[in-house]
Amino acid sequence: MNGDRSTIQPRILVSGGGIGGNAVALQLLRAGIQATVVERATAPRPGGQSVDLRGASGEVAERMGLMPGIRERQMDERGLIHVDGKGAEILRMDMAAFDGKGAVAEIEIGRGDLNQVLLDELAKAGGVDYRYGEWITAITQDDTGVDVTFASGATERFDLVIGADGLHSGTRRLVFGPEEEFSTYLGGYMSFFTMPTPRGLEPNWFAMHSMVGGASVGIRPDLDPSTSKAIITIRTDADPALRRDVEAQQRLIRERLARGGWETGAVLAAMEQAEDFYFDELSRIDMASYHKGRVALLGDAAFCGSPLPGQGTAMAITGAYLLAGEIAAHPGDPKRALARYEELMRPFVAKSRDLPPGGLKAMAPMTRFGIRAGHALTKLMLWKPLRPLVIKMLSSTEDYDLPDYSARTAGHSRTV
Repeated sequence: MNGDRSTIQPRILVSGGGIGGNAVALQLLRAGIQATVVERATAPRPGGQSVDLRGASGEVAERMGLMPGIRERQMDERGLIHVDGKGAEILRMDMAAFDGKGAVAEIEIGRGDLNQVLLDELAKAGGVDYRYGEWITAITQDDTGVDVTFASGATERFDLVIGADGLHSGTRRLVFGPEEEFSTYLGGYMSFFTMPTPRGLEPNWFAMHSMVGGASVGIRPDLDPSTSKAIITIRTDADPALRRDVEAQQRLIRERLARGGWETGAVLAAMEQAEDFYFDELSRIDMASYHKGRVALLGDAAFCGSPLPGQGTAMAITGAYLLAGEIAAHPGDPKRALARYEELMRPFVAKSRDLPPGGLKAMAPMTRFGIRAGHALTKLMLWKPLRPLVIKMLSSTEDYDLPDYSARTAGHSRTV
């Protein structure tokens, strides 16, 4: 870019209009930094599973002023019930028994609802250049900026590019290399979608049923009591042919849930009509570096741990806060900003990606014995003398030291 750098406002491109992308764009705007967001979908994506905010991610939401909107959309979810094939209760895990730090947290909100809170705040902030139905097809960078080509054919130059475009990140592929170099398959697939709430379900409780053969079905409360979120987990070998083939994905689900008992019939019937059907592999992303030159990765694109640890949203929103804060705190030095972001983020990622004991094998056992062993382990976790240890295990990020950028970024325009 030409001209006096002290008076030129930097241009930052964010690829991906999900939690991480919208959160980093919001914080950049609030620091006086221009942001452009491109999102491949033609409108905000609805639905998605329930996500929780606890520890550092809860503090980030508080500092960003998101809590009023979150409270309006927060779900009344009181705990987890395991049921058998006839719907009879096997055990229940009350949120209160673990001080809101167990499998169900004190603050639970739908992913789509949290994203809408961020979009509402972006609208209030004003100035964001938001482009739906657009995505990056080529990236070339040098020491002074990044040239980007879009699917529309347009080309533009930016000071920094942030890839917040998910597990199958196109930004990562274009800049860092093929997905196969960074992705590890964890042994299965998960699917989420909205369904009508079955009449026999206990209100405000997340119900879960495990089936022989490595499949489980959960029905989780929604903000609207008339609807719930179906959550399906399937253990199976990786099948690349399933990607983007909705018919094949739903066929696999029907095959594995057939004669599953409980509410599986209602779940399958709802799946056929769901407008927010989601299906993807359970994979982990491991990156030697979250940035390369003037391109940085955020959220699942950089450090996906899969939905199994339940920390994807926490990592995305915390990473967005750190990345925006470091960009604003280091005017004129993007390399330092991105290096600091990675330095601060890696300890949080390390604490957030541990799989539950036994991983997917424990969550979706193949045999009746495995299912019973899993229930026995959960009952042991509920034993009062062990609860402090369990709470400590489930609260690994509670002691993360979150930097405070408010004094350095509020009301200031920065250059990069």
